Amino acid sequence: MLNRTRIVTAAVELIEREGADAVSMRRIAAELGVGVMSLYNHVPSKAALLDAVAEDVLSRIGFTDDPSAHWTERVRIQARAFRRIAHHYPRSTMVVVSRQLNSTAGLLPVERALATLREAGFDGGEAVRMLRMFIAYVVGSLLREVGVTPTFAPVRADAAVAEVDPALFPVVSELRPHLDSCDHDEEFEFGLELLVQAMAVRAAARADAQPGGGEGERGGERAGRGGARQ
Repeated sequence: MLNRTRIVTAAVELIEREGADAVSMRRIAAELGVGVMSLYNHVPSKAALLDAVAEDVLSRIGFTDDPSAHWTERVRIQARAFRRIAHHYPRSTMVVVSRQLNSTAGLLPVERALATLREAGFDGGEAVRMLRMFIAYVVGSLLREVGVTPTFAPVRADAAVAEVDPALFPVVSELRPHLDSCDHDEEFEFGLELLVQAMAVRAAARADAQPGGGEGERGGERAGRGGARQ
């Protein structure tokens, strides 16, 4: 039986195989073995279908948020949750970041992330900029992992390694073993900790600037000391 869920699932599967450019109402109809006009009873247009794909992917994010945890840990939890779904649906995640979402499914992760940042003491503008920063970081990490942006990515086992003249590039030559290897999980956690600790410093400075400040600084120090733990 044809329904919206089947149509969206077919679109997600097609995007993951061939990319978003492959999506058309005619192609999805062919994938499902139905007439193209029957799709319009459930999805009014290709744009609406891509919106539905983005919302479907976002709805799969599983947050195990702990309201009692320090805000820095909640940020880590949310960033990791987004990364997990992005890693599972890399091409569909590119659709997510290209759409302006207004549905409950699309806005719920945004609401949770912004609420966490506001509770940490950041004003509205800062909270939005920090959320955008984390999205950019997760998506950038994802692009490197799936091989879209090879610069500074590890050398593949099947790729020929060009010789580097140590006289011209002494530092690159020295650090070549590090450039040729990469643990994506460790790389992501390293960058995540840098971002969280920078945010903690900013939060502490904001708290200290207010009357009775000081608690924010202690919270920032706790986040900094806990940065290495995973």
